[in-house]
Amino acid sequence: MSEQAVAAAVVRNDSQHRYEVWFGNSLAGFTEYREHENDDTTFIHTEVDSAFSGKGLGSALARSAVEDVIARGRAIVPRCPFIKAWLDKHPEFDEHVVGKGIKR
Repeated sequence: MSEQAVAAAVVRNDSQHRYEVWFGNSLAGFTEYREHENDDTTFIHTEVDSAFSGKGLGSALARSAVEDVIARGRAIVPRCPFIKAWLDKHPEFDEHVVGKGIKR
């Protein structure tokens, strides 16, 4: 495992409706979401500070957020362009994505 991967941690911050990626003691980025009563989680916006670019933190953030949503039995609605693009590159998650594996 790379030193960068060891230094990164993703946490769900329910009070701010976002997943955060931390690099060491610094907040490096986040993806905001909204949860709905129908068990959908809609990703609406993602940011990673340019000071942390090239460390794979955006990908780590997306993977951890998506895996957590799935583990909690919720469906993913990717309105955020970053999360949508990440999911397009990871078809193994299609069965959990509204508009792909989940037809409505």
